[in-house]
Amino acid sequence: MVERLVPDELWVLFRRVVPPTVVMPPQGGGRRRAGDREALAAMIFVATSDCTWRQLPPVFGPAWPTVYRRFA
Repeated sequence: MVERLVPDELWVLFRRVVPPTVVMPPQGGGRRRAGDREALAAMIFVATSDCTWRQLPPVFGPAWPTVYRRFA
């Protein structure tokens, strides 16, 4: 559902600029890494909606600290 918020054309441009992430599996468990496309959709929402990072709706998937860290 959230993938639809980022058009395919924008996603292609984003992948050209941002290199792919090499994900190392955590030793001893842990959470699965949040998707890059969901994080990008959340960043665009914060930038265009005039809300704060803490007001990010949970519909995007990643929590606001995760989205903020990737933005920073």
